[in-house]
Amino acid sequence: MIETREGYAPQKPETLAAYLSGIDTVRRILGGRPEQWSIAEVGDGNLNLVFIVKGPQGGVAVKQALPYVRLVGESWPLPLSRAHYEHTALTEQARLTGALVPKIHHYDETLALIVMELLEPHIIMRRGMIAATEYPRFAEDISTFLARTLYFTSDLALTADCKKALIGAFAGNTALCKITEDLIFTDPYRVAELNRWTSPQLDAYAARWREDGDLKVAVSRLKLKFLSSAEAMLHGDLHTGSVMLTKEDTRVIDPEFAFMGPMGFDVGAIVANVLINFFAQDGHEEQAGERDSYRDWVLSTLEQIMFRFRDKFVALWRESPTGDAYPASLFAGAEGEARLDIERQAYMDRLWADTVGFAAAKMIRRILGLAHNIDLEWIKDEDRRATCEARVLTLARDMMVNTARYPSISAVVDAARRVRQEMKHY
Repeated sequence: MIETREGYAPQKPETLAAYLSGIDTVRRILGGRPEQWSIAEVGDGNLNLVFIVKGPQGGVAVKQALPYVRLVGESWPLPLSRAHYEHTALTEQARLTGALVPKIHHYDETLALIVMELLEPHIIMRRGMIAATEYPRFAEDISTFLARTLYFTSDLALTADCKKALIGAFAGNTALCKITEDLIFTDPYRVAELNRWTSPQLDAYAARWREDGDLKVAVSRLKLKFLSSAEAMLHGDLHTGSVMLTKEDTRVIDPEFAFMGPMGFDVGAIVANVLINFFAQDGHEEQAGERDSYRDWVLSTLEQIMFRFRDKFVALWRESPTGDAYPASLFAGAEGEARLDIERQAYMDRLWADTVGFAAAKMIRRILGLAHNIDLEWIKDEDRRATCEARVLTLARDMMVNTARYPSISAVVDAARRVRQEMKHY
């Protein structure tokens, strides 16, 4: 049953201008009179309405939650409160990372609506990567975003009371977490009505995944960690479709899935989506090998993200050990610091192992689950697409079941190259 609240109504271009004209900040940004503004609904995601509004002086983006999953329709209700959690997450991310997220101009709790900075000439990163565009700042910016948002919302930086308050602030975002719990960790491994894949080419893969006991145990362990490990504030849906950028500027958007969870989930999401794009390049090139240099850039960028993330996270821990975990009083002096530094590296190794598993789960869900990536979906030749997807599935299964084989990002990159070379056909 669809539930709304008093005063809520989905906006349309013809109603939005009147609404925005009553907000002083927005009116000043746009300039002119409402009848001079252009408004277009441009949402191409799975959940929400998104409007681009432009006036004589400038523009804004407007995002409004719908009381159901847009991809599916009213048969799948969804609470409007997700806009509250997105606003809360964006506010915290802005405090921690500055201009790596869009600026918020206005938030309306009743309408579940956020007015924010219009990012131009930024484009969705996934679209840029499909077009083989290199982004020289991305590794630096996304590693900073990950390190700062994860470290400063963890027990390493927060006192226990502050950490528990943050857990409480996101505890109600259960409906969005439920989507993740089902669509990523459960449905691809069972018969589920909304599952889909490239058929008949991948029918055998889908059947094997449903019968693979080792894989189901491994993904269930990851699901348990997702359910129970409130390590830090997560974006919750950090893929290349949640990044808008130019070659000079990077912004992370759409944190409505935010909650307190295992750090490796966010890091793994980035790893997964970059790997998916690497494998998808074969489906987008007109002549074999013409994108070899871009494939090299993709994998080199992935390595740089992980190297820089690890270095930045450890550096923050050394500089700001303000949390109740690993209290400084236990590690005083040179000997104590040396012992703690060993533990820091062990902590990062454990985080990396989680990252490998969560990345694998993210890769599999984009092939066998409900919501797919345009990296692969836009490959018109179904046989070529299936070959790319089969490579993704093959690497992902091994990463999830045999995580110890991947002690570093370099091991993952080497395996990706090897799988691509060895698998000539689905």
